[in-house]
Amino acid sequence: MSGTAHQQHPIGTYVKVWILLFVLSFFSYLVDFFHVQGVLRWGLILVLMMLKAGLIVAVFMHMKWERLALIFAIVLPPLALLVLVAMMGAESGYVHDNRVEHFAVAPLK
Repeated sequence: MSGTAHQQHPIGTYVKVWILLFVLSFFSYLVDFFHVQGVLRWGLILVLMMLKAGLIVAVFMHMKWERLALIFAIVLPPLALLVLVAMMGAESGYVHDNRVEHFAVAPLK
């Protein structure tokens, strides 16, 4: 036997992903350049960051070509953590308001 055969991915796939990563990075720099502020700024930064991270994981870490079960095993736990953190963030306002109302604690500024 002459060894194991490798699955070779076309170089064009990697070049297209690199170009897309540069374009997404350019948009994230434009957010700073145009002085976008507030929730829109952080929303755009987070969306662009997640898109870039997803592309890197999918193509350069070869997750795009893995079995669906492996992808779910790697992707679902962080997504579940994000959902739980969002729920804790939503709940924290309610808890703070209750403490202020019932225990006469000065509100945070």
